[in-house]
Amino acid sequence: MTTTEQPISIALVDDQQLVRAGFSMVIGSQPDMEVVVEAGDGAQALRLLASHPVDVVLMDVRMPSMDGLAATEQLTAPGRGPAGAELPAEETTGPKVIILTTFDLDEYVLHAIRAGASGFLLKDAPPEELLEAIRTVHRGDAVIAPSSTKRLIEHLATRLPAEQRTGSEVLDGLTDREREVLVLMAKGRSNQEVAAELYVAEATVKTHVGRVLAKLNARDRVQAVVIAYETGLVKPGA
Repeated sequence: MTTTEQPISIALVDDQQLVRAGFSMVIGSQPDMEVVVEAGDGAQALRLLASHPVDVVLMDVRMPSMDGLAATEQLTAPGRGPAGAELPAEETTGPKVIILTTFDLDEYVLHAIRAGASGFLLKDAPPEELLEAIRTVHRGDAVIAPSSTKRLIEHLATRLPAEQRTGSEVLDGLTDREREVLVLMAKGRSNQEVAAELYVAEATVKTHVGRVLAKLNARDRVQAVVIAYETGLVKPGA
């Protein structure tokens, strides 16, 4: 980080003070990051973030008063700024949200991802994985690469009631190549890995990914991957 760049501002939202303290210590050790907001539940987080906007929010799911799902939906609502003010959809400037989960227990994390979260992280993830996740979502990507995340998407998507799943017709607008790219995205491949597998330039892959997101009306790669599983384009364990 150069002297002219601002550190990534982060909010920690978790009802366990020791968990927040641990995350804060890890994040505080990095010169390109700083924790500027801490909250014990979703309602407190929304109040604090109204006057202290941040770049990235680490959001626990299960909390009293207001859980992480409800808070995420409000923070990432289209046309909303960091303080919840009405904005044109194209001017939305809300923070990126990373959901904190304990895997099997939080089966409704999928709804938070569909609501606009940029990824999720296991609470017992190693520090370097936490830091990389923050940097990844801050630069506009989504956290889907770790194998634990792929397994969680599979687990949640297959347990979603049939009436809540996305119909396969949403894929009708995709070209054959775009479907190939989406399948590889769902398998956790990076743009560079997709390019190597399809024998195309990485810039071409980025173009395909952008078109896939636009056609699926997906906020980011995570939402696109969830759609791939929900529609049956990708099968768990494939």
